[in-house]
Amino acid sequence: MARRFFGTDGIRGTANTWPITPEIALKVGMAAGLAFHRGDHRHRVVIGKDTRLSGYMIEPALTAGFTAVGVDVFLTGPVPTPAVAMLTRSLRADLGVMISASHNPFADNGIKLFGPDGYKLSDEVELAIEEMLDGDFTGRLAAPADLGRAKRVDGERARYVESAKRTLSRHISFDGLRVVVDCANGAAYKVAPEVLWELGAEVVALGVDPNGLNINRDCGSTSLAAITDKVREVRADIGIALDGDADRVIIIDEKGQVVDGDQLMAVVAASFQEDGRLARPGIVATVMSNLGLERYLQGIGLELVRTKVGDRYVVEAMRSGGYNVGGEQSGHIVLSDYATTGDGLVAALQVLAVVKRSGKPVGEVCHRFDPVPQLLKNVRVRGGKPLEDAAVKAAIIAAESRLGAGGRILVRASGTEPLIRVMGEGDNADLVAAAVGDIVEAIGNVAA
Repeated sequence: MARRFFGTDGIRGTANTWPITPEIALKVGMAAGLAFHRGDHRHRVVIGKDTRLSGYMIEPALTAGFTAVGVDVFLTGPVPTPAVAMLTRSLRADLGVMISASHNPFADNGIKLFGPDGYKLSDEVELAIEEMLDGDFTGRLAAPADLGRAKRVDGERARYVESAKRTLSRHISFDGLRVVVDCANGAAYKVAPEVLWELGAEVVALGVDPNGLNINRDCGSTSLAAITDKVREVRADIGIALDGDADRVIIIDEKGQVVDGDQLMAVVAASFQEDGRLARPGIVATVMSNLGLERYLQGIGLELVRTKVGDRYVVEAMRSGGYNVGGEQSGHIVLSDYATTGDGLVAALQVLAVVKRSGKPVGEVCHRFDPVPQLLKNVRVRGGKPLEDAAVKAAIIAAESRLGAGGRILVRASGTEPLIRVMGEGDNADLVAAAVGDIVEAIGNVAA
């Protein structure tokens, strides 16, 4: 069955247009509430959100849907996505919801669902919920006396702060480290500076003045100019750039150089291996991760298991294969000993712990390999199926042949935006650029 509402990371789109409308949110609340209405206990859901203006529209619509089918609602206000996953388990809720479009601009929003175990829903469960969205809820709503109740919960931010701090040894202190943290005017604008300060760091905070419209705007993990300038200005030891819902992180070293998710996974994998904390001799990443990471891991006796793009698929492979480290080049780092989803702050804490123990600068600690030349280009499409066009297929085959065994071509449709993403990598940068350019041109001819 084709997916109409759910993409690679929940339901996402422009706020107040299909499918991010109050009507759809209401139905999602009813459908998800019914899907997890199992047993005769009092059912409950945890709903968190980031700082987007449209959250004030989506949150009450979801609440109405859940209470209409007899589910009690706990409203946390702005908290990171991993906090919602953690609280879903901690509060013994039947499911959790995060209202966020992650790194997207403020005009977008989304609905992410978590099961009672704190993990994102499987494709099968999402499809079952989709089937109900177009159905009739008559006869399935709660009786007047059985309606759910909704309440704001206090202290849940403090729970997450303590949970994040407990991922480190109690003997670890960041005293003496000057840290710039950019919270993207998003969900972590309170908790991230608080955690770092309580662990002893000198904290310089950016992106901590949300107004509903400025989330991810010229700040955060997808816009690094501000944090890079600030790291250099205050001579910080490290910069930590989170995205709008704080499930991903990018690091800036003391020289202002960017450290992406591939390098961070290499740091964590090597650290866990040295400490005997790797559950399996390897990690999980997506097809987007650089060949340099794969070669580095092979050099220290670890394997790289690749999945399709999306942190949910990384987590599924980690669970099925017994791995406890995984992530994406974009900065989603999943450490299953501590969290059920990507957690940018926790990942940053692990890297800071390695830096502190080593006594070396971040630039030295976090440069584990030289990336293979890699180029990613996006082609905006208006519809149709350009990847099924004969000319596009021929261009892809020709590009793969040009790069040979020492390179890779990956062409895929974005799961969150109307884009075709074309990625190429190989030891020869000029060949990679030519190969990617040919494919982009072919897609553009079809999609124009």
